[in-house]
Amino acid sequence: MCGIVGIVALSHQPEAPAREALETMVHAIRHRGPDEFGMYRDSYAGLAHARLSLIDLATGQQPMANEDETLWIVFNGEIFNYIELRQELEQLGHRFRTHSDTEVIIHAYEAWGSGCFKKFNGQWALALWNSRDRTLVLARDRVGVRPLYVYEGGGRILFASEVKALFADVKVPRRIDCRGLDQTFTYWAPVAPTTMFDEIQAIVPGTVRTYQRDGSHRDEVCWQMSFPDALTEPSFHTARDAADRLRERLAQATRLRMVRADVPVGSYLSGGLDSSLVAKMGRMAKDGVFRTFSLRFDDAEFDETPFQRMMASTLDSDHGEIVVTRGDIARIFPDVIWHTEQPILRTAPAPLFLLSKCVREAGIKAVLTGEGADEMLGGYDLFREAKIRLFWSHQPESLCRPRLFDRLYPYLARSPQSTKGMALEFWKQGLERADAPGFSHDPRWRTTSALKKFYSSSAAASLRDVPAENVLDTLPDRFGRWDPLARAQYLEVTTLLSGYLLSAQGDRMLMANSVEGRFPYLDADVIEFSNALPAAYKLAGLEEKKILKDAARGLVPEPIIQRQKQPYRTPDAISFLTGAIPDYVEDAFSESALAAAGMFAPGAARRLFSKCRECTADRVMSNTDNMAFVGMLSAQLLYRRMIADPRPQAGHALHLTTDVVR
Repeated sequence: MCGIVGIVALSHQPEAPAREALETMVHAIRHRGPDEFGMYRDSYAGLAHARLSLIDLATGQQPMANEDETLWIVFNGEIFNYIELRQELEQLGHRFRTHSDTEVIIHAYEAWGSGCFKKFNGQWALALWNSRDRTLVLARDRVGVRPLYVYEGGGRILFASEVKALFADVKVPRRIDCRGLDQTFTYWAPVAPTTMFDEIQAIVPGTVRTYQRDGSHRDEVCWQMSFPDALTEPSFHTARDAADRLRERLAQATRLRMVRADVPVGSYLSGGLDSSLVAKMGRMAKDGVFRTFSLRFDDAEFDETPFQRMMASTLDSDHGEIVVTRGDIARIFPDVIWHTEQPILRTAPAPLFLLSKCVREAGIKAVLTGEGADEMLGGYDLFREAKIRLFWSHQPESLCRPRLFDRLYPYLARSPQSTKGMALEFWKQGLERADAPGFSHDPRWRTTSALKKFYSSSAAASLRDVPAENVLDTLPDRFGRWDPLARAQYLEVTTLLSGYLLSAQGDRMLMANSVEGRFPYLDADVIEFSNALPAAYKLAGLEEKKILKDAARGLVPEPIIQRQKQPYRTPDAISFLTGAIPDYVEDAFSESALAAAGMFAPGAARRLFSKCRECTADRVMSNTDNMAFVGMLSAQLLYRRMIADPRPQAGHALHLTTDVVR
């Protein structure tokens, strides 16, 4: 895991990228790779790298080149099947100087061109510079585990792992793009290529972008989430057979992520099935000391300590815990937003920021996590909601069918079903559009879109002139032929997983403290296998992740397998309103700050702030008010930290272990 940056000039009479400019850019993201720094420069391009050393500690420095030093790479991530690919390349005549996965990428690209990315099993964001042809290749992994941003302007192309590195160049404009805000207030996150910043693009997951010497580029889709047609016969004899095969693939995916590292790998342990199974398989894959880490909360509603400790006791692990309070969330929230580089509607990333700090302080650089299991294997309440609504839509006047909603949300202290009349009216909306592509996600998107009432007149006007892209306008051709669960899974991966869970809540909170996350459920073989499963193997009736429960038996304690699903949740707006309200919150909701940022109508935002301040245990704020408060607060902090008053980039000079000038 690392941070990468680069500058490529498009002029025929270029000025070589300045060393100081590259140093400033890479310094802005040195938290992604504090172990070593490297740089390559020629007349047209400059590449720089901040390294978190995990594989081939002695000879894996970057930027790295091929034999004749015409092809240079900076790479963030891991290719977990690099040893197998290396053997294949050696049979083709390629010779290697290092033991790194980075060098395998170079030779693989030489051998197979952009087709090499289909062969990779891993997580990556990378740049390949061909100094002979003056072409630049930018590539990102299948589901967007690793971030990659690009800016084109002033006769140059700039790329970086994080936007703050692009903003380290004073020539890059700093402006909020209201389309990114609008997607956040619909899908919970901007959807690539859109970002929160004008003229800054995110490379789309599963895409390879190639720039030619004249600055033109083409995007090639190397992977897109896909499912068999709904009527396709499954290739499994029984559900038990499928569970056994899933278990084998997941064990292999976890083993690769444990043994393909030259440093110890730990594991997150939430107390749920997903992380428990991965931790168990990680423990089985490698002898020696095994570290596990858990979050605890002093709010009982969110705490899962008994299940965490139950699982840890079966692992013979050195188990670490941290307890997070509301005050902790409020204290670190500005730093969290500095790292997310996007507004968030929940405070969930904040405790994970503290957890990764605990991991790093324990001397661990990489951890397994259970991210992706819900998306790949049908674990979310959203999937169950959609199934009930689809069932109800066949008899919309039925009074029995909507009673199935009573089986959802057992973990909520204030379930939506507590006010059944209102809840049923909410769920009933849109039943007549059961065949619509966005049917599964309509309730969530409708709820989130209610936040748009807080837009300023200028933001609303800009969105009328240039609206945000609708994900339903770019669906795969075969989308309508998939099972309803598959369609919902596709939308969930495209929006929430890639844009929020793997970004704001995943990569950014881990890398803020120089820790790499490894995701067995997002292994290429596991994804393809999971997508080929019949819907009933994943969501059996209303029982979520049925196949994973069957695969986990004998490895995970039965109480964890059988427990009611409890999604990871944290105290949200109340974190900022208990006790003394932090000064930065007061400032963010001040009329002057709201007017300066220009995203929200000051009067409406101030009224919400006053309303939320009055909330107590007896007067609970609504879900919409809760999201609006956190969303506006985080957007205001983002504007202040990234646009209006960015941190000074002091101490640019870096000790370079690789320093190549051509």
